[in-house]
Amino acid sequence: MSLTSFDRRRLLQWAAISTGAPWFVPAARATDVDRFALGIASGSPRADSVVLWTRLVGADLPPRVPVQWELARDEAFTQVVARGTETAEAAWGHSVHAQPRELAPSRSYFYRFSALGARSATGRTRTAPPRGANESLAFAIASCQRWDHGHFAAWRHLADEAPDLVVFLGDYIYEYAPVAGRVRLHEGSGEATTLAQYRARYAQYKGDTDLQRIHAAAPWIVTWDDHEVANDYANDLADAAAPDFLARRAAAYQAWWEHMPLPPSSRPVRANAQVFDRYDWGALARFHVLDDRQYRDHQACQKPGRGGGGTVDLAACPELVAPKRTLLGNAQEQWLGDGLARDDVRWNLLAQQTLMAPFTWTKEGRFWTDGWSGYPAARERLLDTLAERRTANPVVLSGDVHCNYVADLKRRPGDAAPLATEFCGTSITSHGMAQARLDPALPLNPHIHYARSEERGYMSFRLNPQRLEATLRVVSDANDPHATIRSAARFSVEAGRAGAQVG
Repeated sequence: MSLTSFDRRRLLQWAAISTGAPWFVPAARATDVDRFALGIASGSPRADSVVLWTRLVGADLPPRVPVQWELARDEAFTQVVARGTETAEAAWGHSVHAQPRELAPSRSYFYRFSALGARSATGRTRTAPPRGANESLAFAIASCQRWDHGHFAAWRHLADEAPDLVVFLGDYIYEYAPVAGRVRLHEGSGEATTLAQYRARYAQYKGDTDLQRIHAAAPWIVTWDDHEVANDYANDLADAAAPDFLARRAAAYQAWWEHMPLPPSSRPVRANAQVFDRYDWGALARFHVLDDRQYRDHQACQKPGRGGGGTVDLAACPELVAPKRTLLGNAQEQWLGDGLARDDVRWNLLAQQTLMAPFTWTKEGRFWTDGWSGYPAARERLLDTLAERRTANPVVLSGDVHCNYVADLKRRPGDAAPLATEFCGTSITSHGMAQARLDPALPLNPHIHYARSEERGYMSFRLNPQRLEATLRVVSDANDPHATIRSAARFSVEAGRAGAQVG
């Protein structure tokens, strides 16, 4: 059975002591080296399985290290239901991706690791409900946690909410070089481009105490965006064109997999990785998790000798509306369409990277080419699919743009009734544009109900068969590691009635 709210809160506090030591300090350490300094995590929850993750650290690690894991019904581990040993290999960053199977559905579990005489902290995870069950769901979406743009206090507050699930929509790290004067500095002396540099960057982010806290509090479903590799990259081209970009992409993909709670079967092969996937929460909801980077066409009307996105006037860029342009790639579009045609869940949640709603900066049409507005034919095909296949209660979950948006999605701009609803969450820390720049464009985009670029935080959701409730949670100051949090706005979506309602 699920933990009560009291039990969940106790889990988050169980190891705190009177001196204020953080709860995630390992319970036992037989050596002077903290082998689990990057924390623990779980993810990819199914009704009968979950992935348990950690990565060993230390300069003296052997090439192959046996790592024991345990999964129990109680935090004292008196009711162990599964245990095993994985081999952490240097070739894969000494990462561990255990996947216990034949678990009970709808159940909370506790897990931990042991290796080289050390033991990790204890984490909490849970399995999804069984097929056909309509259990409610508390989850959150988040994205864009740039280290040198602030502290991760938002994660601490989300951990206090004890969600059933966290959905991360990309930009887990940023590849940029250190910038003097920032609130925190990126490690190293330059931009991450090699496997060693990407690993070091993940290690820096993973060392953050608030990020460790939320990883150990709930399972994650993850996808990526551009900064796990390079700014605004599209398929085989980054904003700064380079002949060896696929080698860089291969290194970045490997480092991402090494640090995410993903199954062994998803391990990348050179510069290719299977990221798009589906996760069911019983009969209540299906998460269609998308990848809009690996297969997309290059952005339209790029500057000579460069890749990446930009802002273009429609009249000067006919390529923008070419009918065959794709953001997801043909195979992923077909896969998504097949999934959206199924009628065995109440809600269809599209977890993807960037703002899907049309957004123009001028009356004549000026669009940002890196997002869905740079691929309008692809967006139209997707919305047509939702309409033609009568997809049940579609809701788009987005990130990337460092702004809180709530929008209605219409099949055609002049349509009276929306076809779907979009919740695009702001960043954990990454800076957004000035609100004064955004405000003049909002009257040109009346389908957008809410748009605040100065807010940092995450979106929390509560979902049941009749209703989706969204709360926009915003920290007081991302530069403050002790920031407070507030609810900036609340919206809801009623089953059978697309479109966001206030409150």
